[in-house]
Amino acid sequence: MRKIQLGVIFGSRSCEREVAIISAVQLMNHADPEKYDVIPVYIAPDGRWYTGAALREIGFYVDFKPEKVQEVHFDLTAGSGALTAIKPGKGLFGKPEQVIVARLEVCVIVMHGLNGEDGTLQGLLELANLPYTSAGVAGSAIGMDKIMMKTFFRGCGFPVLPGCSFTASAFEKDQMACIAEVEKTLGYPVYVKPANLGSSIGVSRADSLPELLDAFALAFEYDRRVLVEKGLDRPIELNCSVLGFDDEAEASPIEMPVSAEQTLTFAEKYLAGGGTKAGGMASLKRVLPAPIPDDLRDRIQALSCDIFRALDCKGVVRIDYMWDRNSDELYITEINTIPGSLAFYLWQAAGMKYSTLIDRMVAYARKAHEEKNSRTFVYASDILRGAKLGGTKGAKGSKGLKG
Repeated sequence: MRKIQLGVIFGSRSCEREVAIISAVQLMNHADPEKYDVIPVYIAPDGRWYTGAALREIGFYVDFKPEKVQEVHFDLTAGSGALTAIKPGKGLFGKPEQVIVARLEVCVIVMHGLNGEDGTLQGLLELANLPYTSAGVAGSAIGMDKIMMKTFFRGCGFPVLPGCSFTASAFEKDQMACIAEVEKTLGYPVYVKPANLGSSIGVSRADSLPELLDAFALAFEYDRRVLVEKGLDRPIELNCSVLGFDDEAEASPIEMPVSAEQTLTFAEKYLAGGGTKAGGMASLKRVLPAPIPDDLRDRIQALSCDIFRALDCKGVVRIDYMWDRNSDELYITEINTIPGSLAFYLWQAAGMKYSTLIDRMVAYARKAHEEKNSRTFVYASDILRGAKLGGTKGAKGSKGLKG
């Protein structure tokens, strides 16, 4: 059986780059070597692309040495999938030569945060006409932006916490007006979050005016747009993953992360496991399955599938919730279209091996790609034959174009 050339694209220019490295190395070490030739594609913080066997070792990134791997360029020609490199010419007058280092058939995107999880890389792969494992351009972009996500969910009728948003320019122009809106609309406590970050980076809780000012200052360090959400009284955090594509959507068991803080921090998510073999989100303290009533479990799993379909997701996602035990109200916190550790630990709890999860993700990527390519993209018309641009004034007002 011919192996699939599986490109694992990870890293990028993001605050969550190191988390993506952990998730990617985990995935590469679990992909079935009988089915795939795994090709690491690491995007460094300076935007350079690299490939090479050393990228499969987590320790390599502690003291990254570019000379130990191959810098490559990605060919955007539709269907090519080529990673190319410049080979120096031989001799004094030898000319440099472009060579193909590898060809990617299917791409697994393992990016967390901007420049990868937000639709940018998805758009690149759409142009290159290659199958990829994550949600599409629109779903990825909405899923990354907490403000747009909240607006979308509210429009769908999905339960979200009350909130308001601000830009850095509006806050700088009139801080007290922004503070007054928060206090009047939401009251305390509130959570202040950068619009386009994950992994709890830049997120803080405010129980008073001084704390709110500090929370704004922190959030604006990471983004020019900030979301403020109403805080609940010691809510229960619950997470559920969904796997599938199109009408197929399957929900995982539900986890309850255990936090020593009022909000789950970056350190608890990714550093608490220390040197554990699993690392990343897989080493987070959790209760799995979550000790919740059966009707709540069913409600979360059904809602998670509805969210997955509404955003036209693909592959594997994780949706985070807050449950208020006193009122029995459930609220969506966010969707992670490329979750930490690809949420494999949630599927292991359902009896699915990580290697099987990867197989399913690849299969859905190829199915979506085939579905897209089966559609009509070119509409033949005679519009160019009769077009007249009207001389130096261009097409505007030209009588040659009739619509």
